[in-house]
Amino acid sequence: MDIWEKLDGIDRRWIYLLMFISVLIPTIFVVKFPIELTPEAEQLYNAVEELPDSSVIMLTFDYYASALAETEPMSIAALRHMWRKDMKIITLSNIPLGGPTIAERVTREIAEEFGKVYGVDFVNLGYKANYVAVMHGLASSIESIFPTDYSGTPLAELPLMQEVKNYDDMTFIYCVADNATVDYWVSIVNAQYGIPVGAGVTAVMAPKMYSFLEAGQMTGLLGGMKGAAEYEKMVGALGTATIGMDAQSMSHLLIIFLVIVGNLGFFMKRRKSKGAE
Repeated sequence: MDIWEKLDGIDRRWIYLLMFISVLIPTIFVVKFPIELTPEAEQLYNAVEELPDSSVIMLTFDYYASALAETEPMSIAALRHMWRKDMKIITLSNIPLGGPTIAERVTREIAEEFGKVYGVDFVNLGYKANYVAVMHGLASSIESIFPTDYSGTPLAELPLMQEVKNYDDMTFIYCVADNATVDYWVSIVNAQYGIPVGAGVTAVMAPKMYSFLEAGQMTGLLGGMKGAAEYEKMVGALGTATIGMDAQSMSHLLIIFLVIVGNLGFFMKRRKSKGAE
C-alpha cells in the first residue's frame, strides 16, 4: 500500500484532531496573520481619533450574548481608543437581555486599565423599553428617560451627568449592535438631530449598512470579527477578535491543504489504476 492509498483510508478522527489543533494554536501562541484594513473601518477609527480629547461619546451595547464573539471585541477596542484620548463615555442598551449587564461588565473591566472613575469618566444608563421613544427623548433630556443609572443611582448625583443633558452635549454615537437598532440610530439620531453615528455590527448585518455609508448617514463601519480585528490593530491592542481571525485563518489553511492532498491522492490512484490496465 503506497502513501496515497494510506491517505485515502485515513481515519477521519485524525482530520478532526488536526482541525482542533489548528484552532487551538492561535489561542496559545501569537500568530499575527496580516490583517488588511478596510476603508470603512479606517473611517470609523479616524472619526473618533479626530474628535477633541475629553469629548463625550455615547457607546451603545445593542447586542445579545449570542453575538459576543463578534461584537464584544468592538466594544472593548472602542473603549480603549476613547479612554486613550481621555473621553467621557455614556453607555446604554436598547435590548433588555444581556446588553445592560454586558455594558456594566466590560466598562468596569476596561476602566481599571485606565484608572477611570465611574460617574466622572463613564456612566451606564442601562435599558429602557421602546427604543424609538428613547432615542427621541434623549434629544431633549436624558434624565427624563433615565432618572437613574443602571445601578439605581439618580443621575443628579453623578458628576458627568450634571454636564451632559442631551445630544447637544455629545459629539458622537458609537453603536455596536447585532440587530436593527442601528438603523434607528442612523434614521433618527443622525438624520433628525445631526449627531454623527458610527457602527460595529455582525458580519451578516454589514452588507445592509453600506447604503448608509454611501449616503453619508454613517461615519465608518466595522463588519463582524474581521472588522473588530481591524479596529484592534488600529488601536494597537490585540484582543479576542485578532485571535479568532488567526484561528479562522489557520483552519482555512488546513482545509486548503487537505483539499489539495485529497485531489492529488485521487489523481495518483487513477493514474496507477490506468497503468495497471
